[in-house]
Parts: sequence; C-alpha cells; structure tokens
Amino acid sequence: MEWQKVVSQLFPAVYDVKQDGDLLYGQGRCGQHTVAVIGTTNHAEVGVELSLAMAAAVLEVIRNYPGRPILFMVDTSGQRLRHRDEMLGLNGYMAHLAKCVEMARRRGHRIISLVYEQALSGGFLASGMMADLCAALPEAEIRVMGLPAMARVTRISEERLTQLSKSSPVFAPGADNYLRMGGLDEIWKTDLSKCLNNAIEDIDIKDNRRMKGLERGGRMLADTVVQRVLADA
Repeated sequence: MEWQKVVSQLFPAVYDVKQDGDLLYGQGRCGQHTVAVIGTTNHAEVGVELSLAMAAAVLEVIRNYPGRPILFMVDTSGQRLRHRDEMLGLNGYMAHLAKCVEMARRRGHRIISLVYEQALSGGFLASGMMADLCAALPEAEIRVMGLPAMARVTRISEERLTQLSKSSPVFAPGADNYLRMGGLDEIWKTDLSKCLNNAIEDIDIKDNRRMKGLERGGRMLADTVVQRVLADA
C-alpha cells in the first residue's frame, strides 16, 4: 500500500508528511495527539545515509517537540548489503539510530511502529522493533530470512523448512506468524486512526514480547528459559 494512502487513514484530519528519497518525515494529528512521523518507503535498503537521516529526525523531535509521540512507518528490504556500507561500519550507524530511539523513549516519547509494506532483517530492528508497540497491516510482509536463504545457512533442505513452516511460525513469514511469536503487538485491520490513538493512550512500555509469544503459542520456550536463567542468577 502506498504510504500516502496509509498516512491519510492514520491522520484523516490533517497531516504534513514529506518524502525525501526513501525517507519519510513530518507530522500528523490523531485525536488529541500531534504525532511525529519518521519512516521509509520504496522497500528501502537501510544504509549509512538513511540510518543517519532517521537518527537526525528522531533527535529533531526530541529537541523541538518534547514528549511528542513518534510513529515509525516501516517499509524496508533490510540493511544495505554493500561493501562500502560494511567498511564504513553500518552496524555502528544502525546502533546510533537505535540509541536515539532509546533516548527518545527515556525522555517520555512514546514510540510506535507500523509495518505498512514489508520489513526484513536488520532494517527492521533499529526502528520498528525498538518501538514500545509494534503493529502491522494484515497484508504486510515480515520476515528475517527467506526459506531459500535459511536453507543455505542452516543446511536444512528447503523442502523440510517449508514443511516446518506450516506448523511453526518461527520458520514462516507474514504478519500473523509474527503476531503469534510476539514480534508484533497488534495487527491493524480497520480504522487506522482509532488504532493509533488507542495505541498512544494505552501503550505499555514494558517489553512483553516473550510472554506474548508464549500466550499465543508461537514461542513456547523463550520465557521459560529466561525465567530459569533469572532463577539461577
């Protein structure tokens, strides 16, 4: 879905969101809340420049609009896999973005992310998965790694992985599977403006992903292992 259509549904009253290459930035009015919008489009590859641009947008919100909620609109094909970006230390730039998001959270900004197109790999981690609440549209494509690539890395046949993906959301892409695993908090199906407003007003800043994964039957051991580690500490 084109980002303009999504933004118009999130902020039916008024918004001012601009596109600069693969970067989205601006603001919109949702209920009683003015929301800062930062995001990506065009299935963006998150490289050095885009990481810095998003981090700068976060810092601008912190500096000029204290406490304003921040909405990350996610459409990424992952981190940019180029020699230049790796040599420049792309992991450090993405870590810088994640630190800026964390600083915003600690200064009272509620952080929400919405996957409106696709979210793959590291391009999703530094913004979308750093949010207090991570949501997606039903048609969003979310995955860490495609099954062919997973087969090469794990040396498990693609046929076997395809079979496993039918019963285990860990191997399967898609918003519904990430909801089951706790990677998503919600899937927004109708009235996006109401969904966003409710998220801002009722947001829980605690990281409950592993508990949600257990409750939803998607990650059955993560919380159990954590509790055992804590008990032995």
